[in-house]
Amino acid sequence: MDFDSVLRNGLQAAVGVDAIVFALAAIGLNVHFGYAGLLNFGQAAFVLVGAYGIGIGVVYLGLPLGVALLLGLAGSIVLALLLGIPTLRLRADYLAIVTIAAAEILRLVARANSFRDVSGGSDGLSGFAGSYFALNPFPPGDYGFGYLTFDERGFYNIVVGWSLVAISVLAVFLWMRSPWGRVLKAIREDEDAVRSLGKNVFSYKMQALIIGGVIGCLAGFVYSLSRSSVQPDNYGTAFTFFAYTVLLLGGAARVFGPVLGAMIFWLVISLTDTLLRQGVNNDIIPSYILNGTQVGQVRFMLVGLALMLLMIYRPQGIFGDRRELMLDAR
Repeated sequence: MDFDSVLRNGLQAAVGVDAIVFALAAIGLNVHFGYAGLLNFGQAAFVLVGAYGIGIGVVYLGLPLGVALLLGLAGSIVLALLLGIPTLRLRADYLAIVTIAAAEILRLVARANSFRDVSGGSDGLSGFAGSYFALNPFPPGDYGFGYLTFDERGFYNIVVGWSLVAISVLAVFLWMRSPWGRVLKAIREDEDAVRSLGKNVFSYKMQALIIGGVIGCLAGFVYSLSRSSVQPDNYGTAFTFFAYTVLLLGGAARVFGPVLGAMIFWLVISLTDTLLRQGVNNDIIPSYILNGTQVGQVRFMLVGLALMLLMIYRPQGIFGDRRELMLDAR
């Protein structure tokens, strides 16, 4: 087996675009679930709005990239308001039901033939990242060191993506150390007690929903621009569940939990995939046990089993605190 390629693929996956996208999505979920106790099961909707905000803005409306980015951000704020106004005064499970339904509705609308001229239907949109890559300051060549070596385009995506992650982490860190953040965590623990102190619980929850949604929107920007395309089926319910996996793996209500969780998640996914494929190709794993077409499913089964064991023996995640998992779901 070629362990050199196994290690290279694993390390590149740990810092690659997928890790960046899910780190941003999980940071947004961390604001929702980890700090505010909001059960958002539709984070994929905010990511989709960000991605399609760019695609529709540039391809269909003919807007400059900067204006299309603002369109995506505005869309995520509007979506948060539409989801939060009718649900945030109710129990936490109402928000969960509404958000998972909204995410699927948006995905199905985006892939519907009726809106094909706007959203591209099931084929999605492409050809809108030209001005983004035109800003690439890195000339053609390889950048990085050792196993972490990328071409100029991949390196540019990584620099932009991790810069957004760093800004988001810093913002969350500062917010949660402020009086606003302390009130938010108090609402997670017991919102009735916070309400008795004269705080507007609904307003704080809405602010948290908007902030987490905007950070999720940034994930949509990175996802679509790095691939120069947007396709609706990439934003199904599995996306949100992967983001929750990342969050719980790193540890909820920990500033760096989503980032470390995303890196570990994609490292393990890549290592498992490469090891299994090499085992099959080199006849180390007999074909009657596993073949090449089954590797994709088996790797997620193994990761799922590892996550189950983690939840049994360390439910707070690798870097989390068990006390932070307590929330008021009334």
